[in-house]
Amino acid sequence: MLLVGLLTMQDGRAQETGAAPFPEKVHRIVFLGNSITYAGTYVELIETYFIIHYPKRRLEFIDIGLPSETVSGLSEPGHAGGKFPRPDLHERLARVLALTKPDLVFVDYGMNDGIYMPFDAGRFEAFRSGMLWLHGELAKTGAMIIHMTPTVYDDKIGGSKGYDGVLEKYSEWLLQQKDSLGWRVADIHAPMKKYLEDRRSGDAAYAFSKDGIHPDSVGHMIMAGEVLRYLGEPVGETGRLMRVMGDENGEVHGLVREKQAMMKDAWLTAAGHQRPGMKTGLPLKEAKVKEAEIDRAIDKRIGKLHR
Repeated sequence: MLLVGLLTMQDGRAQETGAAPFPEKVHRIVFLGNSITYAGTYVELIETYFIIHYPKRRLEFIDIGLPSETVSGLSEPGHAGGKFPRPDLHERLARVLALTKPDLVFVDYGMNDGIYMPFDAGRFEAFRSGMLWLHGELAKTGAMIIHMTPTVYDDKIGGSKGYDGVLEKYSEWLLQQKDSLGWRVADIHAPMKKYLEDRRSGDAAYAFSKDGIHPDSVGHMIMAGEVLRYLGEPVGETGRLMRVMGDENGEVHGLVREKQAMMKDAWLTAAGHQRPGMKTGLPLKEAKVKEAEIDRAIDKRIGKLHR
């Protein structure tokens, strides 16, 4: 099992008794994915949680998600109004791995890989082949790998009706790899869909996405909560996540957000990609100096929380 950290429970709250739920060798944690990962709120929440609950453990969280990207290499006709095809992870993965040197990689693809069309065996095979290739390339580095099922597509809001059924098939295949290939897979899709359906049963207009694709802060909180739950952290209900963090005023999260907003562009620019329209990040050396300043501000805040 992945969960090697020691964790005890008192009054429903996590108490640190050792390392975080990662082996001691894990220091750099990389998040690969598309625009949902690039948006990064779920990454910020996960980092904030570990900063607060495991202050003695120095973990580096690197968000290097790229909007529009697929692992399947597919792109629909006229993507982005015909301006550019979807970027393909195959083009940049080697550079990303050489630059970031991850100890653990979270993988979140699928939303773009069905290219918003009905289920098709050929497109599914491209996704399946891409994921098998990606897993193999990551495994060569010795990094631990945790796959995430695709986030939910809101068929009521989005223009590709029935597309969530495609993502359910992709999710089912990923979850099957736990038994067939021994993959680590955190299910994000089913909990997000259940939350959406439960809320909509009382409010037919409820949605946590304006376009059916990109989740708002609530959707990202569900994502973060499910990842933490997968790791064995006692986060409870999604709505309690900030309280469980011990960061109800959001001060630590605010600093983490500032840091991640800067660093994800710096990492993307340093690694290189073929996606037009992205912000040019600071040179990585310069960004790391600023990152260290923010980390010192975080340490001061954490010191106050743990007095």
